[in-house]
This record gives sequence, structure tokens and C-alpha cells, in this order.
Amino acid sequence: MLVKLTVHNYALIKELDLSLGNGLTIITGETGAGKSILLGALSLILGSRADSAVLLDKSEKCIVEGTFKIEEYDLEDFFANNDLDFGSHAILRREINTAGKSRAFINDTPVTVNLLKELGERLIDIHSQHQVLMLNDNAFQLNIIDSFAGTSEIRNNYKSLFNDFKKHQKEYVELKDKSDRNKADLEYFKFNLSQLEEAKLRKGEQEELEKEQELLEHAEEIKLALKNVSELFSGDNNSLLAMLREAKTIIDRINPFLPADLNFPSRINSVLIELDDLANEIEKIERDTEADPVRLERINDRLDDLYLLIQKHRLKNLDELILKKAEIENIIKSIETSDDRLTELSELLKTSTVSLTTSGREISVKRRAALPEIESKITDILKQLGMPNARFGISLTGTNDFTSSGIDTADFLFSANKQTNPENIARIASGGELSRVMLSLKSLQTRSKNLPTIIFDEIDSGVSGEVADKVGKILSVMGEYMQVVNITHLPQVASRGTFHYHVYKEETGDSTITRIKLLSPAERIREVARLLSGSEVTETAIKNAKELLKAGKG
Repeated sequence: MLVKLTVHNYALIKELDLSLGNGLTIITGETGAGKSILLGALSLILGSRADSAVLLDKSEKCIVEGTFKIEEYDLEDFFANNDLDFGSHAILRREINTAGKSRAFINDTPVTVNLLKELGERLIDIHSQHQVLMLNDNAFQLNIIDSFAGTSEIRNNYKSLFNDFKKHQKEYVELKDKSDRNKADLEYFKFNLSQLEEAKLRKGEQEELEKEQELLEHAEEIKLALKNVSELFSGDNNSLLAMLREAKTIIDRINPFLPADLNFPSRINSVLIELDDLANEIEKIERDTEADPVRLERINDRLDDLYLLIQKHRLKNLDELILKKAEIENIIKSIETSDDRLTELSELLKTSTVSLTTSGREISVKRRAALPEIESKITDILKQLGMPNARFGISLTGTNDFTSSGIDTADFLFSANKQTNPENIARIASGGELSRVMLSLKSLQTRSKNLPTIIFDEIDSGVSGEVADKVGKILSVMGEYMQVVNITHLPQVASRGTFHYHVYKEETGDSTITRIKLLSPAERIREVARLLSGSEVTETAIKNAKELLKAGKG
């Protein structure tokens, strides 16, 4: 049940706090006062789309927050499954910032708009005038039937089976398509794998060969350079080592006369040892470095083979080629084992088909058993609503395939006249007739569906007089089972409310804002009188308003 609605900076609403109670709540106001704006604000916390256009003040964010009493509506699993704190009340909040970005919250926990919508749909049913179009929607029709037939437990089981069936069906189709395509290419994959296996790929080989290739290609140049350096270090004429040894001999003679901390002999000896070692290493490398055309040719051939394979598979290097080989191996393995999975899925689909058929038929049986009573009760309500010759029927036929709602398709049939056979309701009924049929369905659904709140936006449009009074009575009875909020312009309906709110516009400087107030008994009399007589409230209208309100309490 909606306990409180708070709106800040939405459309013509600057600030609004609306507290709601049990029973039937009436909302009235002059045309254009902003009654429907309330529904627009409420729809935000039920997951509707929004952007910065909804901001009254473009420099502030919009906030819509609804507090709901939820402890009686079996929502514990929903909160647990979505890691949300469960309590006696839930707060749904939506924020739209100045850039039009939206944020959603449940009990101050950030959530997706879809999750907010999922919870909202279990808390409130908003009926607007365009919703009558749903009377021809198969899912809506089946939901109406199911809410009366009491199929929720069976449908939940069916839905679980259906979801598994669709998942396995999707996997089967995708795997079969992939398997068929891959089988056509199996020989190609095997040829490629054979090529790669024959290549005997080894991680790091490309880098090693490229380094050796570079060395062999510059072998003569390297050998000559190292030989020149070796001559400088240890050649016969004025080599570095010879000069360094001579320097050591000279220093050794004068060392006794030098300060001890200079330690020249030791330092020169260290350099001599290091240079001697370096000279030997250079000489060794120079001796070992030889041009080897045969080895170079083998390396070039091997690298050419690797480069061709890398280029063929449109890769960058040998490491990627090795990964490609593993990928092809997996593809071949997948192709060779896909038949096993396809067989397994085929068996699962056969089992699912049997289970779905059994469950779907069970739902159909319960639906068909409920049809006569639904048709009778809806026809009776329509007669109360000023349609004495109305007939309402439901045609239930089987589908050729499984659907998320079962194996049935529904068609609501209607006739307002004796001489006309019932036909598809969307083709034959007028707008006013559709509204009355929708009210009848909602009235019937109220007693069987565990829904906290229903909101009507002028469900009573197109009726007047005694029929309007009947509409008011029906809404009042609905209010005994759930919270009902009705936006209306009919005094007969307004007089039936437990609570009565008035929406009005207020001019403030250069702006217009929408406000709402709970009417006192005296204010309510005057508002009902206004609905009776228009802007000029007469004494007769006041008297009639008092009588209507008195009758409404009876």
C-alpha cells in the first residue's frame, strides 16, 4: 500500500507531500490543474523513462519518493534474491539530475531502473485511459483469467519449465548451426592443424633464430672489429695491456715515497686484471665467430616457414601462432564432441516438451473451468453500469507452440446489444464501453489478486447519472479489499471516497505550480458542489452535494 508520496521539482510540482490511507481516495481538480502530473511523477518510481525535460527548475534535480507498506504481500523472496533489506515498509526513490541522468534506489540501495520497475509492478497498478488498449493484449487477457482461476502456482512452475526449455532450445539451435558450419570446414581445420604440427612450433624460437640470423649475417664485420679491438688490448706494438704493465712497474719503484692511502699499485693491478680478462674474452669470441652460410641458410628457411604461417593466419608472432594451434585443436575437439551435446539437448527438449505440455494443459483446464463464472460476473457488473443488454465472453484456443503464458490464446468478446453477437472487444466496443469493461475486469481482479494499490485515471469517463453512481459504488467496494485511488470529475464518484484531495494551480510571481490538499468536510461539500454545477457554486449544488456525500457514506 502506498503510504506517502513525496515529489520535488517535477513538471509543475515544486514540492509535494501526499499521505494516503486505506479505502478509496478521490482526487479532483479543474482541467489542467495537474492531476495527471501526479501520475507522471509516480510513474518515475515505477520505472518509466525520464530526462531533464521533467525538471521544473533546471538548476535542481528532481526527486520522487514513495513509501509503501509491504509486509502483507509476500515480497520477502524478492528482497532476499536481490540483496535488499526487507522490512514492514519499502522506500522507492528516483532522482533525475540536471543533465537528465537517472538514479534509482530501493531502501537507499542503488538499483537498476528495471529492478525498480519489477518491484513497482507488484505494488501498484496504474490504469490510465490508454490502458483500455490492453484489452486486446493476449498476455493481459490471460493474466485476468489466471488471477480469477488461481493458476499462479501452476504458472510459476510452467514459467520455470518454459525458461529451461527456451534456454536449451537456444543452445541446441546455436550449437546445431555452429556444428553444421564447422563440419563443412572440418577438413580445412584438420589441414591447418597438420601444417602447424609439422612445423613443430616452440615458444621463443622465433626470437632465438632472429638473433642468430643477425649474428651470422654480420659475422665478417663482427670478427674484424673484435680483432682490431684485441690488437689494441694486447697487440705487439703499444698495446693497452703492455702500457699498463709498464705503468705498474714505474709506480712500484716510487710507491714507497707516495702516501699510503693513494694505493696506486693495487688500483692499477685491479684495472690490469679486468682489462686482461676482457681482452681474453674478446679474443675468444673473435676466434669463435665464423661465417656459416649453411647454418644461415637453414635459419632463413626456418624463419621463412614461420613467417608464412604467421602471415597465413593473420597473426603477429610465433606466440600467437602457438595459441592459434591450440584454438584449432579445441575447434576440432568441439566439432567431434558436439554431436554428443546435441543428442543430450535433444533428449532434454523432448522431456521439457512433455513437462510443458502437461503443465500447460493443467493451466488450460483451470482457465476453462473459470470462464463461465468470469463471463457471468463481468456481464452482471456491466449491467449494473448501465448496459442491460451487454454480453461478455472469452474465447480460449490452443496455440501451435509454447508461450511464456502457457499454450492458450485468449480473445475477449463483447456485445452491447441483443441483436449483435459478441465479437472481438477492440473492434466493436466504444471508448466508454471499453472503460466500463476495464472497470468490471479490475473489480473482479481485485478480490483475487494480491495487489496493494490500484490507481484509476478517470476510469469513469463517458458515464453520468445513475451509472456514475454505480461506478462509485464499485470503486468503493474495491476499496474494501485494497487501496484505490481514483482521479475523477464526477460528483457521484467523488462522494464515495474515504479521503478526498483537491489539486489546484497556484500563481507565484512569474511561475505556476501545482499543489494538492486534503479537503476538510466543509471543503469537500464545496468541491462536490463545484463538480455538480461548475465554477459557479449555487445553494442548490451545495444541498445536492450534502445529499450525495451522505448517500456515499451509506
